[in-house]
Amino acid sequence: MENNIVLYVLSDSVGETAGQVAKASISQFSPVKYEVRRFPYINDEDQINEIIDEAKSEKSVIIFTIVIERLRKFVMEKSAENNIPAVDLMTPVLDSIEDVLGYNPKRQAGLIRRLDAEYFKKVEAVEFAVRYDDGKDTRGIKKADIVLIGISRTSKTPLSMYLAHKNFKVANVPLVPEVPPPDELFEKDPRRVFGLIANPEKLNKIRQERLKTLGLNNNANYANLERIKEELEYSKRIMGMIQCKVINVSDKAVEETSGFIIDIMRKNFGEELEQ
Repeated sequence: MENNIVLYVLSDSVGETAGQVAKASISQFSPVKYEVRRFPYINDEDQINEIIDEAKSEKSVIIFTIVIERLRKFVMEKSAENNIPAVDLMTPVLDSIEDVLGYNPKRQAGLIRRLDAEYFKKVEAVEFAVRYDDGKDTRGIKKADIVLIGISRTSKTPLSMYLAHKNFKVANVPLVPEVPPPDELFEKDPRRVFGLIANPEKLNKIRQERLKTLGLNNNANYANLERIKEELEYSKRIMGMIQCKVINVSDKAVEETSGFIIDIMRKNFGEELEQ
């Protein structure tokens, strides 16, 4: 007797989960012949009826991950009417989690895809921040959602990374009196550019600590207070020319500055920001 069997995999999303379960399960039986037929994006009863009509003429099992309650019940009812075994992979798990949490699941199709898309968007933003950190490649200015500018030790890099984890593509550009700022800065929408400044005395202490960690003399020009004041004045002139928002980060945590920037971006770009 041939052990032919068809596993019907139904889902209101892509169906990868049910497909993997079907393959893992059938591998335990080593039948002479089997087939897994996948039907993703089930969204109405007519689709289910067509699949049931096909499945009832074969030795078959229906395995499904359908969270929309109306369609889930329809699959169970039609399978029972036609004596087709049907396995609901999601409901027992959802019921157990609901019992523990004490509230109902959303029962929206495709949420895991949205989570995956969100994750990859975040990874892309982090990679962008690394690639266009510290003005390494000025082409990033044109592509960036947000551009941070400021002199050394004004938290450009940590802020870029924090904003990247909020899914923003951020480029940061150091401002140094001896180095002309890139032309791309003046071509960027100034609403997307944020200038970072800080108290010169605080910057002096931060830079001295930085030199110590590098094993260098903290009397270097880099940590000289007058030099820092000169750099700050220069940076303010550039920010004034760009007409960007200027933020004093002296007493702000990275999270606070990030929240401030995101609020401004939402006010400026609204729904466009969510896309």
